[in-house]
Amino acid sequence: MTDGPLLWYLNRATGVVLLVLFTAAVVLGVLSMGGKPGRGVPRFALQALHRNLALLAVVALTAHVLTAVIDTYVDIRWWHAVVPFAGTYKPFWLGLGAIALDIMIVVVVTSLLRTRLSPRSWRAIHLTVWVSWVVSVIHAVGIGTDLKDPTSAISMLTWACVVAVLAAAGVRVSRLLRDRHRLTEGRPS
Repeated sequence: MTDGPLLWYLNRATGVVLLVLFTAAVVLGVLSMGGKPGRGVPRFALQALHRNLALLAVVALTAHVLTAVIDTYVDIRWWHAVVPFAGTYKPFWLGLGAIALDIMIVVVVTSLLRTRLSPRSWRAIHLTVWVSWVVSVIHAVGIGTDLKDPTSAISMLTWACVVAVLAAAGVRVSRLLRDRHRLTEGRPS
């Protein structure tokens, strides 16, 4: 059986789990960058948790794509997952998912090759995960069936993820501004 409610529910469930894992990995990545990550939490612990959550997100992403491709109710072929806007089913929204996946593939590959890249190059590529996260949220909103109702649990969870990433970005920006202010205060005029 390659169509029916089981694969559809699995696809939805892996999408939701993926959103939470991806959000948590982004938030921890932001909070573990530079400065002190938090009281009583060593940076290496946050970075290890970030890496492990990112790995789980990749597993969930793989399951999400596989369930979409295996389910024959909607015609999504394996190449539609990697070639943006090539599909016939909701091509724009599916295409955004393909873009997010493609960026994640580049980030994973370059992370595996991190020791062969300059730190600056690796970091620049790694930061594209922000684009992937934003595009994947837009993909979820556009292609998801539960997000049409703003009071649904999935809608509220999606908004919670957006708020979490914005809050982490706000913390990071405030740290950068604070550090920049400390550096300029210490310089003689």
